Amino acid sequence: MTKRAPTRSAETGADTVTAGPRRARRRLGGGVRAVPVPLLVPALAGLAFLLLPLIALLVRAPWRDLPDQLSSPEVWQALRLSLLCATSATGLSLLVGVPLAWLLARSEFPGRGFVRALVTLPLVLPPVVGGVALLLAFGRNGVVGQWLDAWFGITLPFTTTGVVLAETFVAMPFLVISVEGTLRAADPRYEEAATTLGASRFTAFRRVTLPLIAPGIAAGAVLAWARALGEFGATITFAGNFPGRTQTMPLAVYLALQNDPAAAIALSLVLLAVSIAVLAGLRDRWMRAS
Repeated sequence: MTKRAPTRSAETGADTVTAGPRRARRRLGGGVRAVPVPLLVPALAGLAFLLLPLIALLVRAPWRDLPDQLSSPEVWQALRLSLLCATSATGLSLLVGVPLAWLLARSEFPGRGFVRALVTLPLVLPPVVGGVALLLAFGRNGVVGQWLDAWFGITLPFTTTGVVLAETFVAMPFLVISVEGTLRAADPRYEEAATTLGASRFTAFRRVTLPLIAPGIAAGAVLAWARALGEFGATITFAGNFPGRTQTMPLAVYLALQNDPAAAIALSLVLLAVSIAVLAGLRDRWMRAS
């Protein structure tokens, strides 16, 4: 297929390119400005639906009393516990989630699709149901918990460790999905080249694969951390709501909403600020992906 050379207009002296795509772009007005009304109206309605609650939170926030609301020991206790548990849950997710993502992305075994569906199940499972499932598994009379209690004297429900487990259960799928997608996009020939040069599979994974997928791991870890920080249903079901031990920020917001709405709004602003920080941290990755 031969390309048509640009022709010079005799009247204007300008080069004219008769390419179809350029004319199409001119007709579309850049593609963004010419939005059909049947699409524009529901799009704006959806945007308003998402933004109005956040705007209302900012408008009704007790800005004058905010320093006093956030300086109470209970708030800092809940915030410190939330950060500790969310970070611990993220570390646990990294420890077992990255190998699980590698297994799903690089290995072939019967039932892999079913295993992937089970891994992503906590994303759609109601968190309260997840908390009940954790109780049935790790409670004192649970499938595993009864043996932990009898053999080692370990009780997980209604403890800080229980908070970490509940947050890990709901947050780890975000990490696994992100890392698996990054592994599938990475070229496996680098690993194969490392193994042909004498490296073991684990050495190739540690020295070659991990540096390649590091951005995906970081993005998944941030998402998992943010999800763990905002977890409510599984935490209150499996770990309870005990100040200083299991009361995280979402639980403190729920409790304050019943007695002190202004304090609930102040705590909600803290979580909103954390969410915005997470979005800002992932902005560069999303812009590269687009």
